[in-house]
Amino acid sequence: MLKKRIIPCLDIKDGRTVKGINFESIKDAGDPIELARRYVSEGADELVFLDITATVEKRKTLVDLVKNISKEIDIPFTVGGGINCVEDVESIISAGADKVSINSSAVKRPKLIREIADRFGSQCVVLAIDTKFIDNEWIVFVNGGRTATELRTTSWAKTVTELGAGEILLTSMNNDGTKDGFALPIVEEVSELVNVPVIASGGAGSMQDFKDLFSQTRATAGLAASIFHYNEIPIQALKTYLKTNEIPVRCR
Repeated sequence: MLKKRIIPCLDIKDGRTVKGINFESIKDAGDPIELARRYVSEGADELVFLDITATVEKRKTLVDLVKNISKEIDIPFTVGGGINCVEDVESIISAGADKVSINSSAVKRPKLIREIADRFGSQCVVLAIDTKFIDNEWIVFVNGGRTATELRTTSWAKTVTELGAGEILLTSMNNDGTKDGFALPIVEEVSELVNVPVIASGGAGSMQDFKDLFSQTRATAGLAASIFHYNEIPIQALKTYLKTNEIPVRCR
């Protein structure tokens, strides 16, 4: 069995790390460079950086901040927000990212997935899906969770992997920031459907939530923010807990 990954997420707004609930009520959570440095020392497997207002503000990702963070870490680094073309990806990779995360731009122009995969490889493309359970269906949202689409989450997940996405970052908007646990049914449905790694995001509040995620779904990674930012769950303690429960995790 592949070892499971634990991934902290830096949601960035105005150069600061922030966190909200259900994509709203955004609050400051600290300096992203300091947090990135801390997560490396604590044993995080990867780091995700999402410029959460870049698309809405119609601007590019904060490349200088990406560059400064990349200098401080030696773990895989995924960056998303405001990436609309291959040239944007080139800038982000040159700044030190290993992978890019795209969402709204891929919904708007799905061929972008293939263009990035052809240029940089599928392993570079993390397709982010922000999804919300509405009227008994999981619907894809864009523009930082502000705009509903007509896309159904499972069919979109299948489409993006066929186009070349090498990984899916699946975030349940219903669970985001609630600390009530991951949205296991949709995580399992997507991870059963596609043949690429699935990162589950949204709802982590306890070590048990990660155990449930990895024992009840095929997700290959669990992503969280506030529980790590505010030292509610130390990453090494989480890994020890998972190993004790016979869930394979990476050691650094």
